[in-house]
Amino acid sequence: MTLEKIVVVTRKTRLEGLIERFNSRAQAKFYLEHSGGDFADYEREDSTYRRAVETVRRTIDVGLKVQVVERSLVPTMMFTGQDAIVPVGQDGLVANTAKYVGEQPIIAVNPDPSRFDGILLRYSPAQTRAALIALLEGKARERQVTLAEAVLEDGQRLLGFNDLFIGARTHVSARYKIGFNGRSEPHSSSGVLVSTGAGSTGWLSSVFAMAGAVSTFSGGQPGHALKLDWEDPRLVFVVREPYISRHSMAGIAAGLIDAGKELLLESQMPSGGVIFSDGVEADALDFNSGARAHIRAATRKTHLVVN
Repeated sequence: MTLEKIVVVTRKTRLEGLIERFNSRAQAKFYLEHSGGDFADYEREDSTYRRAVETVRRTIDVGLKVQVVERSLVPTMMFTGQDAIVPVGQDGLVANTAKYVGEQPIIAVNPDPSRFDGILLRYSPAQTRAALIALLEGKARERQVTLAEAVLEDGQRLLGFNDLFIGARTHVSARYKIGFNGRSEPHSSSGVLVSTGAGSTGWLSSVFAMAGAVSTFSGGQPGHALKLDWEDPRLVFVVREPYISRHSMAGIAAGLIDAGKELLLESQMPSGGVIFSDGVEADALDFNSGARAHIRAATRKTHLVVN
């Protein structure tokens, strides 16, 4: 593979966030300790993360340009076909980077295995160089992870690595018309969650856990969570808390969106409707009255290096 640049993506630690909020380390420590928090734990986490990033930067010197980018700048970055992407952080950092980098290879690094399970994070900081060399030599194995996309009829588009949420910005009911497999009906619900295979162990799993617990409580059988492989071209959708009334139905509450098929949602909310992905509400599409969203698997996939 021909590469020209390595882009290392970092994130702010909890300590950095506190210092930004309170303007100084001393003020952050005072606030946290007086709230019963463990400031030393924040310091340990920050120190471990900084060492991890430094190890990555030091060991990936293979003659290519290296650029370090903080997560908040990723949406404005111009990635090229000659970039290799190295996010150093939690799984969420991978998800929130993948949808902006095209089909460039991603080497995901776990900076602190004692804190992060790292389902997507296949490498330690010390292993990053070997993964990069394998990539350059054409020996790396990649998994092509399915992405979800929401496309509005005015051309706006949003990708999701783990999931898409379509609903209201606040806790009021979302009003919309849903269409799936030739059927349609009006809905009033807490919104629609659409998950990829990569996201099926995340937010989606909590929905199944809730449904199973409610079923057991009411005397039914506990349900089983649905889990898809990362490469599965299908998406799963669930309607959260659909309300049945004279004006709303719940016949279309969950399903699999097959490859080449789509879920169609038409907003009936005068204001406050939203579509966001991977838990990032700031990077969202407005979904207000008249807007129609086509939800489907994206043709583009994420290339995640796994060995």
